[in-house]
Amino acid sequence: MNDETGVDTLPRHQVRADWSEDAVTVYQAYRPEIGRPAARAGRFPVTWKRDRMTWIKPSFLWMMYRCGWATKEGQETVLAVRIRREGFEWALRHACLSHYVRGLHEDRASWSRELRRAPARVQWDPERDLWMRPLPHRSLQLGLAGEAAARYADEWILGIEDVTPRAHEIKALLTAGDVEGAGALLPAERAYPLDREACAHLLR
Repeated sequence: MNDETGVDTLPRHQVRADWSEDAVTVYQAYRPEIGRPAARAGRFPVTWKRDRMTWIKPSFLWMMYRCGWATKEGQETVLAVRIRREGFEWALRHACLSHYVRGLHEDRASWSRELRRAPARVQWDPERDLWMRPLPHRSLQLGLAGEAAARYADEWILGIEDVTPRAHEIKALLTAGDVEGAGALLPAERAYPLDREACAHLLR
């Protein structure tokens, strides 16, 4: 969004997502042996390693940037995972920034202790446009481990969809020069009503 002067007026840290009153969609990319069974069953298979940190992304285009439109090795299947908003917000409240920020954290030692204890962590990376160019505002990447990963897999998931065909179709339209057609297939993402006071510990 630009103001009348053409200056970008979006907050530097903004969560944009496909969300409803009770759910928010996040994206992950997996190898087919994980992604396809997850989409069929609506939950992750037993081979999904819940003891490892798993990263969820509310931005479809940032996921496309990360997985190369579902072409990178080990990321050939893109999942749209609908999760409970209460779970998403729990993770944000209990998250720690993945890096130290002077002025936000007391010191490096206290940040390091907080990072070790936190069941979730947050990174803010430049949002991307259809051509994967960085935008001025940042996109949320939310890492879940321990209790957060278990809650995600067992309590928060409402549905899982394989959106790999959509990713391939959008990329094909872009390659063919049909920008309007590609844009029409993007998820309807809008600003998520982030409680900026509750998330002040994540906004640098």
